[in-house]
Amino acid sequence: MPPVTIEARSENWPLKEAFTIARGSKTEAHVVVVHVRAGDYVGRGEAVPYTRYGETVAGVLDQIRSIAPGLSTHSELAGLLKPGAARNALDCAFWDLESKRSGLPAAQLAGLPPPVPTVTAFTLSLDSPQAMAQKAAAAGYPLLKLKLGGPGDEMRIRAVRDARPDARLLIDANEAWRADLLPRLMEVAAECAVEMIEQPLPAGGDRVLGCLERVVPVCADESVHTVGDLAHLEGLYDAVNVKLDKTGGLTGAIALVKEARRRGLKVMIGSMVATSLAVAPAMLLASDADWVDLDGPLLLARDRQPALRFDNAIIYPPERELWG
Repeated sequence: MPPVTIEARSENWPLKEAFTIARGSKTEAHVVVVHVRAGDYVGRGEAVPYTRYGETVAGVLDQIRSIAPGLSTHSELAGLLKPGAARNALDCAFWDLESKRSGLPAAQLAGLPPPVPTVTAFTLSLDSPQAMAQKAAAAGYPLLKLKLGGPGDEMRIRAVRDARPDARLLIDANEAWRADLLPRLMEVAAECAVEMIEQPLPAGGDRVLGCLERVVPVCADESVHTVGDLAHLEGLYDAVNVKLDKTGGLTGAIALVKEARRRGLKVMIGSMVATSLAVAPAMLLASDADWVDLDGPLLLARDRQPALRFDNAIIYPPERELWG
């Protein structure tokens, strides 16, 4: 077997418009891309360092480059890197490399069913109620995810529902709600037929969820990264958002989905705002999810080529030239 060489670099991908959540705004996706080479074969992976978890692009590149000289398989990653963006980029690149070397799809190598076309949510950036309603009406997608931020959220939810009475709605507070406001906002969400509320309270400050009647299912995002976090969520959440950047790649994501299902939790498959290369591995888990939120490439001004194919809200499995 030829020796493995690993290259890592950062890339900037402009967004169509500013993307705003409760923690701030951004106008570009700053990603880390890894190439793992073995002879004539190259595997690729992409990850998004997230400052919420103490990650920076420079730090992630340093992590990858520090272990690259002695790395030969993705089975070694768990002992060398914590779950996060660096491990994700490497793990996905190794899955892609093995797929290309073996001639077998990554899903088959992972023991997963072949991915199928899937409806993805389309995210509405945090804005005024009027602006979010206008974007909801113009979007035309059947499943919308509303980024919320605390004050004014009741009006935002109602405005979007009035603008799109036909749409399925998800809401994501990104830890911005207060516990004393939660019962009222959950009641509004139920009145507006919201299917799920994602991470309403800060991670570590969410124990109150166990004392409330959750009239709308509540999904953990910042509160869950890996399988090891699930025991602490018992009785607090009804679902988990599985992102490869949190689990440390496809390997960890598969394990998290399996254990979440065993515990009776619903599953969302999500991703950061990134190119099709980052989203493609997550497609292997999308067909068994309750909700899919993989619209990151749709938010970019341009995507890498080849790219995932979108037909309105339908996202199609990646061509093997892209990944896996």
